[in-house]
Amino acid sequence: MYTSADSRYWTGRIDDQHHIDAFRMHQVIKLIDVNKLPSFESGFTFIGFKSDEGVKRNKGRTGARKAPNDLRKALASLPFMLDSDTKLIDAGNVACVDDQLEAAQEELGATIPLIYQSGLTPVILGGGHETLYGHYLGARQFIGAEQSLGIINIDAHFDMRDEPFRSSGTMFKQIMENDPNAGYLCLGIQEFGNTKALFNTADYYNCQYILQEDVAANHFNDTFQTIQAFAESYDHVIVTFCTDSIAANAAPGVSAPSPFGLDPKVVRTVLRYSLGQSNVLSFDIAEVNPDVDENGKTVKLAAYLLAYAMKHINTSEKT
Repeated sequence: MYTSADSRYWTGRIDDQHHIDAFRMHQVIKLIDVNKLPSFESGFTFIGFKSDEGVKRNKGRTGARKAPNDLRKALASLPFMLDSDTKLIDAGNVACVDDQLEAAQEELGATIPLIYQSGLTPVILGGGHETLYGHYLGARQFIGAEQSLGIINIDAHFDMRDEPFRSSGTMFKQIMENDPNAGYLCLGIQEFGNTKALFNTADYYNCQYILQEDVAANHFNDTFQTIQAFAESYDHVIVTFCTDSIAANAAPGVSAPSPFGLDPKVVRTVLRYSLGQSNVLSFDIAEVNPDVDENGKTVKLAAYLLAYAMKHINTSEKT
């Protein structure tokens, strides 16, 4: 299920071949097998999760399996805005073969601790939002069962369906009913994107959430206070971002478009604050669907948000 990185996706314009301040990402990226990562002082490692089996099971629009490589192509020509000594690694992809979602999630979960151990911050390129469960498995394996783990999700949906099989709509219920040391905060919930039963499930598991229309209220102060208080309640935090949280006119290429979604600038602000918490371990993006995109606008927006996220994520803590 794992394949190493492919240099074909990392090409683009070159403004200067000598001065790093003029470099673009394709000029600094290094391709390293995830099983051969050496130790680094700081930096980021991309690992893709080529899967939309969870979306298919959840009766959504398939196509997100193509996103990891399309995101790489969009990132390649963006300016390298990180510190000159920050390493940027592509460690390849984990793919869901046939319908073996559970095995693929386990495989992703086994690769992520290798990235943590190298001193780098994993940036997981989904894939359907079933990506998050593999991300969670990797973080939990790395920190151990006794450490507490908070999950911040920017999403229009709770993804807490009560179903007998894993999908892109079940991950958070799976986690909350089986992990007493985990907590869940969802930002951007849409009232008409979730049934009353899903709101009841979120309440039952003591999940925290902020509705889409309230995220940017009061100049974000309430949202920021909620994020900070949540992060401070846990030993570690992982952040997951579902692109269907963005308004459909800005992000049409997603598995489940949101007519009343968040403005991209609001998402950027919330991402910056969430990722700036001192105990953030890693970050994933999910549900970009190139098959239904319009002229690549969603892929491009997602690439910009990824680049912004890497610039502002707090990378001070790795245990």
